[in-house]
Amino acid sequence: MSDPAPPIDPLEPARHTAASAPAPRVVVKPRRLAGDRGPAPLAALAWSSFFGAGYFPLAPGTAGTVAAIPLWWLLRQDAVPLWAYFAATAAITLTGIAAADRAGKYYGVADSGHIVIDEVAGYLVTMAFLPRSLFAALVGFVFFRICDVLKPWPAYVFDRDPRWKNGKGVVLDDVFAGVWACALTWGALWARQRFFPGT
Repeated sequence: MSDPAPPIDPLEPARHTAASAPAPRVVVKPRRLAGDRGPAPLAALAWSSFFGAGYFPLAPGTAGTVAAIPLWWLLRQDAVPLWAYFAATAAITLTGIAAADRAGKYYGVADSGHIVIDEVAGYLVTMAFLPRSLFAALVGFVFFRICDVLKPWPAYVFDRDPRWKNGKGVVLDDVFAGVWACALTWGALWARQRFFPGT
């Protein structure tokens, strides 16, 4: 007489599936890939990281945006005409594209976390036309960081399309995020003046 079959555990298939399922993989954007890409282009690395802000160990993009606030504050003084502000923003954007492209090739990652000159250009776009005040600086900072993460159209095109995985795409996605953040910041300033006048 054969031994009776062992009882069937109804939870066994679920346990087997859970045990065999691979653990979720956390994807972290690398800041630099291994490989010999020649001598470091010091000027491009310095400018693309905005003089080292991009090497901040935590949230380098946020650090780059914070580093841009004093620059905006200086450029928005009453003694500086608006055309000079836009000329400086355009110069930072264009030289930032070139530096980001060169630095990305050196790092082996087009949008390396060390590259934050795009945040500088995007924040200056955000703060165009805005009054020189602490409230505007902080609200613009918050909205720019939100738009930089969410990438509203057309920013996401430059961020995701493989054809833009270069210096132009790196900087232009933040520039267009800055356009959205500028509109949102103006809305916040209007709401403050409308509902909380005198504050």
